[in-house]
Amino acid sequence: MSDEIRITKKVFKKGDDGYKIVSVRMKDELIACLDDISVKTNRSRNELINLLLEAAVKIVKIDE
Repeated sequence: MSDEIRITKKVFKKGDDGYKIVSVRMKDELIACLDDISVKTNRSRNELINLLLEAAVKIVKIDE
């Protein structure tokens, strides 16, 4: 019986974690609001934006 256990490193490829990087242009005022909420909720701006977008896509209605 061997005295060691060998485990190979997991190789992460772009997108393997279920996330993709998206670049968005925002007005300074919106970023300031997000940063304010971020400080008050102790969440990163990225986490906050994801939470807000997840909530928004669930309630959006499209007018024909």
